Amino acid sequence: MQLNEISFAGSVPVDGYGPGFFRVGGEVIQGALLTGPIGTQAWGGYDDAQPLLDLAEGIDVLFIGTGVEIAHIPASLRQSLEAAGLGVEVMNSPAACRTYNVLLSEGRRIALAALPV
Repeated sequence: MQLNEISFAGSVPVDGYGPGFFRVGGEVIQGALLTGPIGTQAWGGYDDAQPLLDLAEGIDVLFIGTGVEIAHIPASLRQSLEAAGLGVEVMNSPAACRTYNVLLSEGRRIALAALPV
């Protein structure tokens, strides 16, 4: 078996999450999270679209975690993101974190916006 070291190319994977928080690179973020090539920061949720739109030049796909359960995001948010050229994948937050970490390890141009569980 061959083992390969994973490189995350400047972005940091999600280390963990729990009730109301995420842990990214050892740092705890309370509430909703936005992470990717721009770094990691708190996110204002569905009403805070501008930070997501600012990612359009640097990523191909944005994963949106909807909390414990998968849910639709507001249609206006999806339309704005897609009009900016972003691919949008919506799933529950645990699945979004796992998918983000796997694709990040492959060197993909991605970001994650997630509501806490």
